[in-house]
Amino acid sequence: MITLDTADKLAIHERLSACAWALDTGTVEDFVASFCAEGRLEWDAFEEPQCWQGHAALRHFASFLRDLPTSAGRQHHISNTVITPGEDRALARSYVTVALRQGDGPHQLYVMGWYEDELKHEDGDWRLWRRVIRDWSGPVLANFAGQSGERVARPMPAPLLPMRYRPDEA
Repeated sequence: MITLDTADKLAIHERLSACAWALDTGTVEDFVASFCAEGRLEWDAFEEPQCWQGHAALRHFASFLRDLPTSAGRQHHISNTVITPGEDRALARSYVTVALRQGDGPHQLYVMGWYEDELKHEDGDWRLWRRVIRDWSGPVLANFAGQSGERVARPMPAPLLPMRYRPDEA
């Protein structure tokens, strides 16, 4: 089990914030640098979960979102982050909401979910080894009346379909 001190936890918070800031400002290389060289991003909200692994795939993901006209004005808000030590990495769980600016408003709450992150110390910095994006539904709500705890999947919106990464097409 690794040991995490206050400096480690602060650095992890900074990494998570920097990753969101980079994605929301279209700074693709800063987003990619938030991940380990073989880092993995999984979006487990759709009927078919999506995955991007390695810097080329993560670059594709961030570039696609930057170039999507409906992405301008998007903000990822990360909160209530809980960081715990793992066997050889740090584990973090955070609420995530995504707000989307729409003209003069009212603005839309676009996503409500949570991140399940694993971070490793690489090149002298904490970086994301694995991030899973999950909707605020299913197993996380299993303790509430009327909730089955079953994974709830939704169809992938048509504008996001080209976001899938296929190395042979890159």
